[in-house]
Amino acid sequence: MATLLAALGLASAMGIGRFAFTPLLPLMQQSFGLTLRQGAWLATSNYAGYFVGALISFIFDPAPNKAARYSLLWIAVLTLATGLTQMYAAWVVLRFLTGVASAYALIGISSWALTVLAPQRRPGLYGWVFAGVGFGMILAGLTGLAAGVMHAAPDHAWLALGACAAVVFVFSWRPLGWSPIGPKRAATSAPQPITTRGWTLVFCYGVFGFGYIIPATFLPAFARELISDPAVFGWVWPVFGAAAALSTVITAYLFGRVSPRKVWAYSNIVMAVGVLAPALFLSPATIVISTVCVGGTFMVMTMTGMQTARLATGADASRLIAAMTASFAMGQLLGPLAIPGGTLRESIVLPGIAAACLLFVGAIILFSLRTAAHSRKEISNDYRPDSH
Repeated sequence: MATLLAALGLASAMGIGRFAFTPLLPLMQQSFGLTLRQGAWLATSNYAGYFVGALISFIFDPAPNKAARYSLLWIAVLTLATGLTQMYAAWVVLRFLTGVASAYALIGISSWALTVLAPQRRPGLYGWVFAGVGFGMILAGLTGLAAGVMHAAPDHAWLALGACAAVVFVFSWRPLGWSPIGPKRAATSAPQPITTRGWTLVFCYGVFGFGYIIPATFLPAFARELISDPAVFGWVWPVFGAAAALSTVITAYLFGRVSPRKVWAYSNIVMAVGVLAPALFLSPATIVISTVCVGGTFMVMTMTGMQTARLATGADASRLIAAMTASFAMGQLLGPLAIPGGTLRESIVLPGIAAACLLFVGAIILFSLRTAAHSRKEISNDYRPDSH
């Protein structure tokens, strides 16, 4: 039940709250005449909200279950509100507030799920939890695809996704009322200090945020640049989401005994290839490469990053996860701002090369980190193969 609950929560928080804008951007360009630069500013507004939400969570360290409950409510409300207006200024505000709620939800749900599932020592469950993001992205992508093929207004797609988010909120409200951390412990425990190793993880997670964000925001727009038929370019995001959903499950089952930090490092390298390919040569083939490499690693990196945070603290990792999420948000905030303007082909070259280089650097740092003794012990406990 906890696995399903967390997966649905992440599907709403990230698949809808964070990533629904990506497949709907081409439709908003067609229907409302949005420019690429305006789209970048809408994306940046969401990333800024994501950063603010992560920063607030880091400072105040709210109870994970409460953060999850109320953020899922606001994601539903704000997504519905996006479909009820066509004012650009209102979209900017709504995307910002949705970003705040998404950060709270990711931190709350991840911390809650990692604590609840740890005693079961079944790594496959983590894969299913974080696959929820991919399933949410598939839902958002298919909604955008259907709206494009049926020539429906983007408003209708936003309203449909908002209704789905509302269903998730209603379903999860009561179960999330239970906290895996006892009330007495939660009230008396001091915030966990972040070590030097923890801050190194924060930096590497920020590199990940900058590295993935350009393809994660503009892949459907890249496809639309080459193929104008929405029945064709509209498939990019569902495939991206499918790669994200499958990747976490496959990784959890096949690499359950491998240190999450090492899996994270290898994923950096694969993502770097996916980011670099369309930057050097934009074509249908490089879009496919980017979709598979970036879509197939970004949730693996999220999952293993959260697991590495828990192993680094040896306790409640919510504060370190919040710091990593804030760093990630800062990285993705800088990504769209790095686009210099001009044609789409010209604008992604330098940011893409820079992102790929940073991802390679992040991989080197992660490989070089020493694993603390308590982390090695916890890896042996938490990552046994399933006996089922």
